[in-house]
Amino acid sequence: MAVEEHDTASAGWTALGCWVHLVVTDPGALGAARSMLEADLADLDVACSRFRADSELVALDHAAGLPVRLSPLLAGAVAVALRAAELTDGDVDPTVGEAIVAAGYDRDFSLVPPDGPALNLVVKAVPGWRHVRLDLTSRTLAMPPGTRLDLGATAKAWAADRAAARIAAELGCGVLVGLGGDIAVAGPAPGNGWRIRVQDVTGRPEEVPDGPSTVVAITSGGLATSSTTARRWRRGGSILHHILDPRTGLPPAPVWRTISVTAATCADANAASTAAIIRGAQAAGWLAAIRLPARLVDVSGGVETVAGWPAEALSR
Repeated sequence: MAVEEHDTASAGWTALGCWVHLVVTDPGALGAARSMLEADLADLDVACSRFRADSELVALDHAAGLPVRLSPLLAGAVAVALRAAELTDGDVDPTVGEAIVAAGYDRDFSLVPPDGPALNLVVKAVPGWRHVRLDLTSRTLAMPPGTRLDLGATAKAWAADRAAARIAAELGCGVLVGLGGDIAVAGPAPGNGWRIRVQDVTGRPEEVPDGPSTVVAITSGGLATSSTTARRWRRGGSILHHILDPRTGLPPAPVWRTISVTAATCADANAASTAAIIRGAQAAGWLAAIRLPARLVDVSGGVETVAGWPAEALSR
């Protein structure tokens, strides 16, 4: 996704392995907003990264099934992941960590070799989110031995929601925070709304879209895109990507290349878009039934929209 900017101020940089896009309606607030967002993302990295040996999340790998007290930030991130699992009937499951490592995504994506020898991947259900016990009062987490969490499907979207709300409240301006394919907005929107270009692979506003794209406008909440074309690699003759079906530990059958969803929060939009990729042929009907506006692009490039997906925004 990319954002078209008019009468706003923006900044962009790379963090957490993705492109960060910050836009505010008050140009004078941009410096302070960037400092706040950078601090939030640095804290999130220390708490939730799978790729830092010193992260709090990685330390859980060595907990051997014993209850562990979490920081407020990691406890919040795990709570959001478990909520996503509940809302999607387990399609988005944070216990896929071991399966995604087995598939070859065991380091920051920029370091994952695009090609490599075949992997002996077998169908194997993940431990399952229902076996994860989180007590938010004591911030205590307990899960079966050998369980490895991956919060990649939810943590960035939640971080976008949190940062956008904090910046809007403290600086009194409208704000958009984009972390890769996850966008959250808060505060007063620009006159014609936040204009967002939706496409297969998140790009910068000035870049030519790669593949089917559209421009829509939102004024609140969040918009998330899940894609099987962005983070993918080849092992032997198999194409793998970062979205796994927790019932098999393998990528789902290829039905959709991209699904974008709008919701009251970016975290909810992200959970729904990821689950829809996994649901395959049932995705459009499921999204329509739960009344989440969505745009689905199939593997051949055909586009389907459901539940009142925003019409393409007119140019100003």
